[in-house]
Amino acid sequence: MNAYLEIIRPGNAIMAVIAVILMAIIGKNYDLPIILGAITVFLATGGGNVINDYFDYKIDAINKPNRPIPSGKISLRIARNYAYFLFIIAILLGFTISTLVNSWIPCIIVILSSLLMYYYGHTLKKIALIGNLAVSLLTGLCFIFGGFIIGLYTMSNGIIITSIYLGFFAFLMTMAREITKDMEDIEGDKSEKAKTFPIKYGLKKSSYLAGFLMVLASILSPILYFNGIFNFYYLIVLSIAIIAFLYGAYIILKDQSPESCKKASKLVKIGMMIAFISFAIGSF
Repeated sequence: MNAYLEIIRPGNAIMAVIAVILMAIIGKNYDLPIILGAITVFLATGGGNVINDYFDYKIDAINKPNRPIPSGKISLRIARNYAYFLFIIAILLGFTISTLVNSWIPCIIVILSSLLMYYYGHTLKKIALIGNLAVSLLTGLCFIFGGFIIGLYTMSNGIIITSIYLGFFAFLMTMAREITKDMEDIEGDKSEKAKTFPIKYGLKKSSYLAGFLMVLASILSPILYFNGIFNFYYLIVLSIAIIAFLYGAYIILKDQSPESCKKASKLVKIGMMIAFISFAIGSF
């Protein structure tokens, strides 16, 4: 894979874009503003991934030495400038969207999200829970961003409210995975004197928190059916995601080894993807 494509982690960026696409499906709107919104999220998320790798190159040299910066495929200076370029293009697109929907809200969300991604890579990542909260908030904002674009464009408050609901559940699921990933990367983070939750409070307490969030997301997510947002098919598909979350919680609570943490993290990621699919199916 080309190094400039690899460093933006396209799979990760596409996951963020899926949130916007799901809002388009739920809102049954595929006009220019939401298309630009999907592109904006891809570029901004890509910029966030690049700047994170820029600040984390020493940690990645231990945990993930094959990434573009520690492997020497891209220099630190070029990576930094590349991140700035992606952020600037995303903000310009955010301004264009705001012009089309006649509101500054989408552009403000893009600017604040870009600043948060930079600050996360620079400082927040090393602070227990705060960094995890930042990433989880950014995931939830992808849904809210899409919801506001469609809601403002079509003058529909309902789609905005729905996007806030979905953003909240995306926040919970991402928070669980972030803590699990920190458990997996604990050795590399220790070498950089990071103060992640597992380092500060230990793997056992981290497993309790991650497991609790997985179970909480599983218990609360059916509410989206019972309050009339999604149809019965949502529950059918969601049940598969819930199994993944609960099994991930079981694994992480039983064993906190790097292998178990990696497996639990993958299960949460799979569960999130299935949950996103359930959002789309439940809206038909």
